[in-house]
Amino acid sequence: MSNEARCISKLLLPLLLAFAPLPLAAACDKAMPGEAALASGMAGEFAVQAGKLDEAACHYLQAARSAGDAKLAERATHIALLAGDMPVASAAFALWQRHAAPSRDMDTVEAMLALRQGRRGRALAALEKLLASSVPEGWRNALWVLSSVNADNPDVAWVLARLYQRGRLPLDNWSAVLPFARLAQLSGQMQLSGQILETVAGNFPDEPHVLLLQASLSLAADDKPGAMRKLAEARSRVDAHPQLRIALADEYQRMGELATAEQLLSEEPQNLQIQALRASLLERSGNQQGLEALYRQMQPPPADAEPRYRLLLGQMAEMLKQYPAALEWYDSIEAPQWMHVLQLRRAVVLHALGRKDEAYAQLRALQNSVPGEVQKDAWDDDPRRDGFLAEAELRQQDGDREGELDAYARGLLALPDDIDILYAQALAWERFDDIERAEASLRKILLIEPDNVMALNALGYTLADRTRRYREALALIDRARVAEPDNGAIIDSHGWVLYRLGRHKQALVQLKRAFVLHRDAEVAAHIAEVLWVMGRRDEARQYFDQARKLDPEHRALKRALQVTGAEL
Repeated sequence: MSNEARCISKLLLPLLLAFAPLPLAAACDKAMPGEAALASGMAGEFAVQAGKLDEAACHYLQAARSAGDAKLAERATHIALLAGDMPVASAAFALWQRHAAPSRDMDTVEAMLALRQGRRGRALAALEKLLASSVPEGWRNALWVLSSVNADNPDVAWVLARLYQRGRLPLDNWSAVLPFARLAQLSGQMQLSGQILETVAGNFPDEPHVLLLQASLSLAADDKPGAMRKLAEARSRVDAHPQLRIALADEYQRMGELATAEQLLSEEPQNLQIQALRASLLERSGNQQGLEALYRQMQPPPADAEPRYRLLLGQMAEMLKQYPAALEWYDSIEAPQWMHVLQLRRAVVLHALGRKDEAYAQLRALQNSVPGEVQKDAWDDDPRRDGFLAEAELRQQDGDREGELDAYARGLLALPDDIDILYAQALAWERFDDIERAEASLRKILLIEPDNVMALNALGYTLADRTRRYREALALIDRARVAEPDNGAIIDSHGWVLYRLGRHKQALVQLKRAFVLHRDAEVAAHIAEVLWVMGRRDEARQYFDQARKLDPEHRALKRALQVTGAEL
């Protein structure tokens, strides 16, 4: 899930589907004479670290039974849910209920179990209890429950429809109810989604964000003209409010209308945030002339310009490959709270100039900095992380596999269980065809932060692309889609798993929509492969050509050409 969802209890591990019975479920029912609760708990933690979640759930359940401990039972429940082991999850949950007072997390897990087991009435009652809670996060937990199984699950559609009919959805809070409208659409209930949006629009007739969501859902329904009409209506209400302009521009760029988004942002008034967004849009669209013009317009910096102004000019010089000028801008900044950011930027520029030893020396200095010694005004996190990630990226550019893996290993020694380093490491393992280690790293992220959208999407895509566990992949990707329904990379993953499941027509619709939002060589290659398999080979060759223009060396393009034989 996006960072906005971090307010949901991190102890709540959402349900992942598993479609094969796990033999350890029966073993968990057997007593293990002589094994103390502490030993079982330690065995469970070792199993977690090894990515063996079914074994971990079993050990934690044994520990909870031995000690009669509510916390151990709760952990066993969460891990079993993540592993998809429903017998163990049910047993652990019953133990948790016996030894702990009712709580919102307990209500959420009860709803998840009921929904996964097909007990619609029990799931509906538990969800109504969550939505009636005076705690603001109650609706978030209810949303998590509904999105914890495949979006096409008929029980989800049934429960969601009755929550709306009974007036249980938070219709007096537009930001809370809109995700339920998205979920209704994902579950195939277009009429219900429209009814929810109509209700919200009636309750908040002057709220531009409602129009933005309507545009987003129109695009999801492959109605781009309708989406553009909604955006035009929203534009008439935005006036000169900078934040609403940014939100509207974001919707345009999601539709692939980068030039329109930049034009909207170019209107007065301007500020540094808007100028940075304009620079990004111009670079992404390949408009070097427009980027050069903006770069010159911003010079010379105002006498009272804050350090970020010069930093942006340096970054724009990098975009334009004017590396000596970029170094000059960075060297002109005298602000202690920005020193770690400047070290990163200098390292990238020095590497681009071929001065690699100097670049890595800059990064080693950052990695060896003492936590807390850097002022936090410009950065709210540990700057060492970025030193390790930047080194790994530069080593990858150099083709230095061992150096890249060493950077991740040193990073995790310095910052154990760091999510960003684990994620980058997982992608590296996948790139090196070590799928087991890639999955273990991503599973570990989901244990630490179960609402992490990047990990959900990456794991779902990896399972769809590199294994035959397609149903499990679909469940993961569906959860990511509910969180970010207009994320082009996630839509691409959804289309790809549909293709793997043999649902070619549906896959093509999603992949083409993804290409509108995310013009990437991998998405184009996916479309080309699906078209080729469907026998539409002339059209497939057009997408292969587009993929070549975007990135002729992309792994996905090479793989698709090899699979289809399209080069022959």
